[in-house]
Amino acid sequence: MTQEDEVFREALVGKKIPILTLDNQWHKLFTQTGGNDEIHNFEENLNELLRRQGKLTTELKSLAVFKKKLMQEIVSIMELPDSPAKEKKMSENKLKIEESNQKMDAYNDELMELPKQIDEANFELMIATMHVCYGKIKQNIEDINEINQWVSDFKQKLKRKIIMKQKKEIWNDEMYSYMHDIFGPDVIEMFDMKYNPHNVLNKEKDLIDNKAPKQE
Repeated sequence: MTQEDEVFREALVGKKIPILTLDNQWHKLFTQTGGNDEIHNFEENLNELLRRQGKLTTELKSLAVFKKKLMQEIVSIMELPDSPAKEKKMSENKLKIEESNQKMDAYNDELMELPKQIDEANFELMIATMHVCYGKIKQNIEDINEINQWVSDFKQKLKRKIIMKQKKEIWNDEMYSYMHDIFGPDVIEMFDMKYNPHNVLNKEKDLIDNKAPKQE
């Protein structure tokens, strides 16, 4: 038993654990985390015990009905005149009742042990569940930290790019103004001024004006 296993077992002492394979929240959780062989084995073991419990309960009810029918037949047969057929039927019914009683006793004995077995199987499934959850949480924390670091690095790179972009825009604007003052508007048109913010805005405005429908 690992130290982690001991910690989990101590944490569950005195806790009321729901039957996990009947718990919708448990199924939802492990639908998201994906399959796990250990979980699947414990799950199948628990489900098998639950199925056995249900089957025995159903069998006991059926035997009780069957036994009641046999006893009613015996009561009816006792009112008939004595005959070999009557004695044979009485013996057959008594034998069947005895066999039914033996089966019912065996089923009841098994049913008395099943709750303990179900609790133990459910407990082991809970331990396995905690192992998987702990591992998944640990992995998620590592992934989250890695993503946070990536986001932090990206923000720094983005900040540097934005500063660089702003510097270039300012330089272009200042250079345009300087050349405009020296050469004038006619001469400056020979340069490609697509980086100038004001020039871009004017071009976009002209484009919108040209596309707008004319008023009649």
